[in-house]
Amino acid sequence: MSEEILINVTPRETRVGIVENGMLQEVHVERASRRGYVGNIYKGRVQRVMPGMQAVFVDIGLDRAAFLHASDIIRPAIPGVEGEGNGQVPSISELVHEGQEIVVQVVKDPISTKGARLSTHLSIPSRYLVLLPHARTLGISARIEDEDERQRLKDVLAPLLGESPLGYIVRTNAEGQSAESLAFDVTYLGKVWRVVQENIARAKVGERVYEELSLPLRCLRDSLNETIEKVRVDSRETFDKVVKFVHKFMPSLDDRVEHYDGERPIFDLYGAEDEIQRALKKEVPLKSGGYLIVDQTEAMTTIDVNTGGYLGTRNLEETVYRTNLEAAQAAARQLRLRNLGGIIIIDFIDMTDEEHKRQVLRTLEKGLSRDHAKTTVYPMSALGLVEMTRKRTTESLERQLCEPCPACAGRGTIKTAETVTYEIFREITRAVRQFSAAKLLVMASPSVVNRILEEESSAVAELEEFISKSIRFQAEEHYSQEQFDVVLL
Repeated sequence: MSEEILINVTPRETRVGIVENGMLQEVHVERASRRGYVGNIYKGRVQRVMPGMQAVFVDIGLDRAAFLHASDIIRPAIPGVEGEGNGQVPSISELVHEGQEIVVQVVKDPISTKGARLSTHLSIPSRYLVLLPHARTLGISARIEDEDERQRLKDVLAPLLGESPLGYIVRTNAEGQSAESLAFDVTYLGKVWRVVQENIARAKVGERVYEELSLPLRCLRDSLNETIEKVRVDSRETFDKVVKFVHKFMPSLDDRVEHYDGERPIFDLYGAEDEIQRALKKEVPLKSGGYLIVDQTEAMTTIDVNTGGYLGTRNLEETVYRTNLEAAQAAARQLRLRNLGGIIIIDFIDMTDEEHKRQVLRTLEKGLSRDHAKTTVYPMSALGLVEMTRKRTTESLERQLCEPCPACAGRGTIKTAETVTYEIFREITRAVRQFSAAKLLVMASPSVVNRILEEESSAVAELEEFISKSIRFQAEEHYSQEQFDVVLL
């Protein structure tokens, strides 16, 4: 599998695309006006304690107070009991109090109307390790499945860590890495933590004491490995930063980074720009002729699978099976590309064969195996629904790039001209009962006015006779179809 990372930089926006086999799989956007906060560490102050929710709101200097749940607060160890606390989450009032200063890390960006989600379990990632300052533990990523490799990593790190009071998690990237590379990360993280401690000591409430890397460097830290053939950067300034970063942390991959100065915009390579535009649409066409409908709501995301024009060559069960297999692959890709998170329901077309159901589920899980976000897939229900979750830390691509339609206020539909016509008639009747006037002026969109004058002229005549007043209609170009005003003259 060939992979490339495309980095597109303009003065106020940076975009990173991850391309696999010539097809865009992920896109990340960071804007100067709205940089993400995930990974940043702040000194905050508890604003409000809510015992009923087992949570507190914390002021960390952002527009909205951030949310900290009791389960995300470090609890003091109890003598004689291993681990943190005793497994029971005490009352939030026992853990913190109003006005208390507290060091917290953002684990989820503000999304929609919700403030940022916080944790006091701090973690600082490097290329191969994650530092856990408050946990004396050594964990290894579950994605490293080879037991011999897991043991080797433990043997390499044990003497490096010695009696260190800090904890570490070994990342998936560490698989096969040398003792020197891991030792470099241990030293680097030790230095970073010392600086963070110094910052905490002198910081005021609401100040940031540790900032996560910028988007390009963060993506390289998390995604650049031997399988990436090229990293193309279209900004000379960012290219220089990337080269320094890669040379410092991944010197063996120096030759993979290149400055892109082609005439075509970098995101036009591999049709990445077109893929982003398609990812903002609800419908996803499948090669077979079927299609997916992706609906993102506040509670969850639903993906509906349809056969469309695909008739198959054998029988109905085979047609449904083939469509569902293709849909499972496409759905896994769309989740990454659109950065959809939270609860996801995939409505596959009903299948009767149990083996077919298992194969579709396996195909979905295989498609999700390359996803950096944590996913959990549950068995298919009797209705053919697959429930799954995907960890969400930032807004989806659609929520980052779009806003609710001003005409329909995000409903996705607008009232028909006929519906608005009868609303106008009711409003006229209501207005003349409440107020006295010689005549009325109705201002509405051209489509509504044209319909009233062409198709409802007799109804208007009846209404004028009923209220004993004349009604004049005026088309307003800037009015949306649902908008109208009844003016008493």
